[in-house]
Amino acid sequence: MSKSNTPSFEWGIELTPDVPASDVAELGTVVESTGFDVAFGSCHYNNRDPFVALDRLAAATDEIRLGPGVANPYDVHPVRLASLVATLSEVSNGRTVLGLGAGDPSTLRNLGLEWDRPLTRVRETMRVHRRLWAGERVDHDGTFQVNDAGLNYEADQVPVFVGAQGPRMIQMAAENADGVLVNASHPDDYAWAAEQVNSGLDSRADSRDAFTFAAFASVSVDTDASAAENAARPPVAFIAAGAPEEVIERHGLDAGRTEEIGAAISAGEFDRAYDLVTANMLDTFCIAGTPSSVADRIASIREYTDAFVAASPLGPDRKEAIELLGEVRERLSTRGPTDD
Repeated sequence: MSKSNTPSFEWGIELTPDVPASDVAELGTVVESTGFDVAFGSCHYNNRDPFVALDRLAAATDEIRLGPGVANPYDVHPVRLASLVATLSEVSNGRTVLGLGAGDPSTLRNLGLEWDRPLTRVRETMRVHRRLWAGERVDHDGTFQVNDAGLNYEADQVPVFVGAQGPRMIQMAAENADGVLVNASHPDDYAWAAEQVNSGLDSRADSRDAFTFAAFASVSVDTDASAAENAARPPVAFIAAGAPEEVIERHGLDAGRTEEIGAAISAGEFDRAYDLVTANMLDTFCIAGTPSSVADRIASIREYTDAFVAASPLGPDRKEAIELLGEVRERLSTRGPTDD
């Protein structure tokens, strides 16, 4: 087990701005009222702007932490992203958390962007952000260029959580970031990820207690298990399309089929991509079912992690799903993540 002692949050929700920003803010108030610590706004070019939605969410809430989850340093220049995040921290009175990741290659291709050296780009972005937030002027020549750039206002140092699936990205996050958001939904993946986290923490310069190992797991909950599984197909398609080779092999998935899903997504053939999702993919890449079965799966994952974020789709009815997940959170918080 690789758990640290002082996670910066323990329970979170991902909110997808595929609905108007005002609706995201309304859902955020439900997230706050049901006892969650953080709400992440997902970042995809084909949805509404996450920072507009997060601004509305900040205005509608009082205590919950919030931030993009996860933003990538390809479709937004890293310096511009640093300013967006710093502005969000300003309007939320310091409640912002940055989820930073390499993005989804299949959707970045739609923008004509090359998914080049993702680990290096994320690490360089994190370092440049911290320098900009510290008030420095920055020159950088790496996977992106920065020439004498700086922010002309005082910015907060925002905690950075790296979204990761592969071993090297997880290890890099444990060595350099404030936390990691491991995108997986199966306990076997978290047992494996815990080893990668520990490997990175062994090289970490500061205290292990400053790092949070968080699950960022696709969840679909409903009182009707079949309805929950059907709602899980869209996010599972995107996750499967971007899954690392080692994850596909670990769960015995059909690599050709995942490539076919990715091709369908890139072509905008989303219904076809969703239809290609198999039962094994659903079990591997989503926690889908009734509140009881979802609670059991989350409990088994929490044996390895400091924190848990319930990611898209949440369920067929998002508001009801958040309320059900609030009950799951309360149940697990009461009994403890490893109690029977």
